[in-house]
Amino acid sequence: MKRSNAIFLTAIICALMTVFFIYPAGMVVKQAFEGTNADGEKFFTLEFILTVFQNPIYREGMWNALALGLVSTLATLAIALPLAMIGHRYDFFCKRALGVLVLAPLILPPFVGAVGVKQMLGVNGAFNALLIDMGLMDAALPYDWLANGRFAGIVLMNALHLYPILYMNIAAALANLDPAMEQAAENLGCPPWKRFLRITMPLAMPGIFAGSSIVFIWSFTELGVPLVFDFSRVAPVQIFDGLKSLDTNPIPYALTAILLIIAAVVFLFSKLVIGRAPLGTAPRPKGMQTAKKLTGWKSAVCSLWFILTFAIASIPHLGVLLLSLAGRWYGTVIPDELTFNHYIEALGNGLVVPSIQNSLMYAGCATLVALVIGLSVAWVVVRSDLKFRNVLDALVMLPLAVPGLVMAFGYLSLSQEGKPFHFLVGAGGNPFMLLVIAYAFRRLPYVVRAAVAGLQQSNPMLEEAAKSLGATPARTMRRVAIPLIGANLAAGSILAFAFAMLEVSDSLILAQQAEHYPITKAIYTLLSTLGNGTELAAALGVWAMVFLSVAIMGAAILGGKRGGLFKV
Repeated sequence: MKRSNAIFLTAIICALMTVFFIYPAGMVVKQAFEGTNADGEKFFTLEFILTVFQNPIYREGMWNALALGLVSTLATLAIALPLAMIGHRYDFFCKRALGVLVLAPLILPPFVGAVGVKQMLGVNGAFNALLIDMGLMDAALPYDWLANGRFAGIVLMNALHLYPILYMNIAAALANLDPAMEQAAENLGCPPWKRFLRITMPLAMPGIFAGSSIVFIWSFTELGVPLVFDFSRVAPVQIFDGLKSLDTNPIPYALTAILLIIAAVVFLFSKLVIGRAPLGTAPRPKGMQTAKKLTGWKSAVCSLWFILTFAIASIPHLGVLLLSLAGRWYGTVIPDELTFNHYIEALGNGLVVPSIQNSLMYAGCATLVALVIGLSVAWVVVRSDLKFRNVLDALVMLPLAVPGLVMAFGYLSLSQEGKPFHFLVGAGGNPFMLLVIAYAFRRLPYVVRAAVAGLQQSNPMLEEAAKSLGATPARTMRRVAIPLIGANLAAGSILAFAFAMLEVSDSLILAQQAEHYPITKAIYTLLSTLGNGTELAAALGVWAMVFLSVAIMGAAILGGKRGGLFKV
């Protein structure tokens, strides 16, 4: 790649990232430290930040958010690490199919799954009904699991939804380890448990920290599940509630700035750990097989572990499915009556069909934007010799470190009347451009990682041969380079599109009018609708679940072997 072209692309990408990513996040931080005197003059102040820590309600919200992030990360690690280790060390029955199956929790946003879990754990829900039928609970004194276990319920929802991300990072890290180190330890008589603690774990720590940082930031700033579980004493919900008085109340800015600072520290720490741990990560020698072939009961146990994890993680999905089909579900383990009327009624609801159309439009355009930018970034990173190309690579990965709640809050503030981003708001308050840009930059890392992996694995000599035969750079990219990495681009684009379709924070905050609601905002609105609103929301959730399951399986088939779609 010509150096001039690389510099030009880098300049454009950096400008876009500055305007649509760094500026909104920086504006939120600026507002948190900016006061106004009686004359309208701005001045630096720590008053708003100090108010957050002095107010017991806001302080409790921050501690609860931190606790949710930490506990959810530990719970996610407890699920993901055994799966990754078993998949790395052993070859067992249906290993490949089960490896795709355990990605199933990604097909449903946790706040939609929380709707099904809420139905199951209610006072007259399925779980209490099961305990009563088994004689383990007094029917006259049912236990209120939601009132007494909201924190644990949110942790459970986060862990069951996010463990695939950590699993894929750990699996990718294990796949890149040099097996000679473990073999040398084994030859010296080191027992398996000691090899795991002294060799495997330290060498896999980059993948563990990479995935854990994503899980922590996601859980720490999760908005949807606490809203569904009515857990208001947590910082993201306090920020969401504060949007109603955004012009007069500076506290939401302070809370958002604190969330951003903590998330950035966690991300930088994970990058520091990754940067300090290059030992043992050399590519595996070709032809060396480290997975041990299992047969008989040992193979069955490994397969059963994957199946059991999938079954437990599918409980929220099952709850949503049953709720969408329930004609009556009160005080019983399963619905008394099953009906498809909710799906039919949903099609006639004024929110459902337009929200699906809106989400397809928003996510489709956002994916195209992310694909163009992501491919340009990958081309500079892999095919140029710029010394600062790694800085560009790190810059476009920053959206993984910045909570979606922060970005949505920044876009909302900047799109008000008289603010710099107001031109992005269309006629009648249409947030099309805002949501497309927000979705695109939030999901850009997936496309970049997929494109970089593809270019690293494709042979640049084929591109050089095309150029030597007179092909222009544009023709070489169109006829040679892009077809070679087509599977990678498809995998990254599918993930970006699918997760944009079901984005929560941006959708809940930026879409204000009903005619512009995407799917997730429509589901949230239906949940608060009297009558059968919950069942209609579940039906819409099932449609979203079916769509996203197809997308995830496609991404796994096209790009799953590369294991880097969720890497930091």
